[in-house]
Amino acid sequence: MDSSARNVEHTVNSAAFPRQFARTRRFSLGVPRQFTVSPDGSRVLFVRTGSGTDPVGRLWQYEDGKEQLLADPALLVGNGSGEVPEEERLRRERARERSVGVVSYATDDAARLVAFALSGALWAVRTDGGAPFSVPAAGPVVDPRPSPDGRHVAYVSRRCLHVVDLSGADRQLARAEGPDVSYGLAEYVAAESTHRMRGYWWAPDSRHLLVARVDTAPVERRYTSDPADPTKPPRAVPYPAAGTPNAEVTVQLHSLEGGRIDVQWDRGAYEYLVAAGWDAQGPFVTVQSRDQRILRTLRVDPATGATELLHERTDPAWVEIVHGTPARTASGALVLPEDDGDTRYLTVGGRRVTPRGLQLCEVLGVEGEQVLFTASEDPLETHVWRHEPGRGNRRLSRGPGRFTGVGRGGTVVLAGVTPRGDEARVLREPAAGAGTGTGTGTGTGTDQDAPYQVIRSLAEEPSVTPRPRHLTLGERQLCGALFLPSWHTEGTGKLPVLLDPYGGPGMQLVGRARGWFTCVSQWFAEQGFAVLVVDGRGTPNRGPAWEKTIHGDQLTPALEDQIDALRAAAARCGDLDLARVAIRGWSFGGFLAAGAVLHHPEVFHAAVAGAPPTDMRMYDTHWKERFLGHPDEQPENYARCSLTGHGHLLSRPLLLVHGLADDNVAAAHTLRFSAELLAAGRPHSVLPLPGATHLPADDAVNEQLLFFQRDFLRDALGLGTSAS
Repeated sequence: MDSSARNVEHTVNSAAFPRQFARTRRFSLGVPRQFTVSPDGSRVLFVRTGSGTDPVGRLWQYEDGKEQLLADPALLVGNGSGEVPEEERLRRERARERSVGVVSYATDDAARLVAFALSGALWAVRTDGGAPFSVPAAGPVVDPRPSPDGRHVAYVSRRCLHVVDLSGADRQLARAEGPDVSYGLAEYVAAESTHRMRGYWWAPDSRHLLVARVDTAPVERRYTSDPADPTKPPRAVPYPAAGTPNAEVTVQLHSLEGGRIDVQWDRGAYEYLVAAGWDAQGPFVTVQSRDQRILRTLRVDPATGATELLHERTDPAWVEIVHGTPARTASGALVLPEDDGDTRYLTVGGRRVTPRGLQLCEVLGVEGEQVLFTASEDPLETHVWRHEPGRGNRRLSRGPGRFTGVGRGGTVVLAGVTPRGDEARVLREPAAGAGTGTGTGTGTGTDQDAPYQVIRSLAEEPSVTPRPRHLTLGERQLCGALFLPSWHTEGTGKLPVLLDPYGGPGMQLVGRARGWFTCVSQWFAEQGFAVLVVDGRGTPNRGPAWEKTIHGDQLTPALEDQIDALRAAAARCGDLDLARVAIRGWSFGGFLAAGAVLHHPEVFHAAVAGAPPTDMRMYDTHWKERFLGHPDEQPENYARCSLTGHGHLLSRPLLLVHGLADDNVAAAHTLRFSAELLAAGRPHSVLPLPGATHLPADDAVNEQLLFFQRDFLRDALGLGTSAS
């Protein structure tokens, strides 16, 4: 292909990308997800939409290399015309759900009965044959979950917990005593900050449940409305801002016969319910202190509700919550993380079973004495591992990428984002005694040659192909990725630079994987920028010491790392024009972008800040107090990190973008900051998005938003019209 043909192809693909990005919901549609493996490992359940642009989720079963459609909402009577309950809408929003139809499901222990909700109606299907069938319910259904024996389905309706048998006999186990009380739902802090999305757990005997009761009466109310439709009344949202009261969360033991026992612990000292469960050893809860420096795992006596300390973790900064822990093996050994210096270890029964430098990310499950977990040897990759006594640790995922998984009965589903995009592989593990494990307690090996099958992804292939150059930058060995235009020949001219980070705790953008964000970075590169993405201090998978360098100050280290990486990248690639540097980001990345032009206008010449938290006191208790402490005790941390109070420093072009229905980072963050800028006589631009939440869902908005940012940045840097 000659250069003129390549230029035409580049122009067409670059112009088409924003629309494709929007209608594929960030290339998430058509990707198989939410896997469940049957006890014998022979069957895999999953959800997948019909194509890369079809938003309707369907339930599938994979067996013997073949796929079977179990539930298609389009074929079910009354499938989706009803109203989605408010609690379910919030659950989907918290989970960043971008599809409709069957978006989640739960099964009994045998993975034979599947329950799911469609527009508030309760549906079930048996995996061994037969069509889906509706189950009469008392009202709009949220989070249905079958009992382990498959005889009952529990669900939440109008904040009350119900249990129904498949004949339709319904009983209300827990009734909400008032409008502020709910049973069986995760409160705001749990869903947004501790990643506990559930509010009730079945006992193995299928006769009892462990249930969270939430009372939001003490919590401040925020009122969100749609300014584009002033006829709609505002919606009250309980939002616990930093330094204000949290919801009161307690736990109860319920029996199907109607008995109820309160679980007892010192709520004054430990007000956060981080995790809970009920396994063969009985019920347990994990609770955390308000300052997050103590995390306790408690055994619960099912007869009395009394608790006994099983384990305690402490840290002078904060105790990091590792998803999937605590867990227990069949023998009762506790599965927990342990932080020591620069490594987060996996421990089983109080003994470290992973080596130094292998960073535990998440515990995926326990079967017998085996533990399935994700861990990172290299910050650019995350892999699935299995620990088994006598065989050590074996890496199960193959090749570069970021993987997670689920396993049972000798089968593991490995779902990951690789350099080729999203993939899902079904791996049948070798029998005991085979494979390449070292056999030592902390040893590592791989099952690179084990056979696997692929569950098809129907996602669209991006019209823009990311071309990242991975770099290790500066004294702190920062992980970076540089994206140059495909049409650019190095050494032929200077390119304006666009930093495109997230840069905060909880998320990595740099890796050997083709995620949607790498496609967006490459698209901006095709518009004429050299795009640099950097993961700085505080980002995951580089160990506890790295994460906690931001304790007390989330802004200064993050900005220092972006600046150091920029200068180091320019030293490596002479085509970067440091006289024309912009930065863009969303959420924490938006905060970082706005902070960059406020505090370092000598480096950054323009910024786009999407949904930026500008006032740290206005963000939620658990997340913000983790890093900055209580605002009444350490107000200087909040003043240092907030953008408000520093608006007079702005001297560069700044575009603020915010959804007016955002109940995570309220639009008030941007509106108040804009008012401060105006009062200080600092010109800036504001793009409000009516009806949009923290992640805008409207396809047209998401398409045009990319063009709008591009044009703003090109104009701000004096680049004239767009490159394509």
